[in-house]
Amino acid sequence: MKISGNLERELQRAVQDTMTTLAKDYQRMLDQLGQQYAGAPVEEIKAVLRTRWSRISGTISDPELSIYAQHISEGTPITV
Repeated sequence: MKISGNLERELQRAVQDTMTTLAKDYQRMLDQLGQQYAGAPVEEIKAVLRTRWSRISGTISDPELSIYAQHISEGTPITV
């Protein structure tokens, strides 16, 4: 299947716009959790993070969840 140049550019632009929006949403969520849950137990953060992650889109693996929760607990900034 061959896609014309204009259609391909439009698709790339649409995908890029969606990815940029998702990245901003995740960054905002991680920043908020970092402010609210710094110093909290990792297991508490994991539960909140899993719920909020799914509201944005999909699921997060347990290893990733643990890493992010640990960073949040330690007060380490996370950059998407």
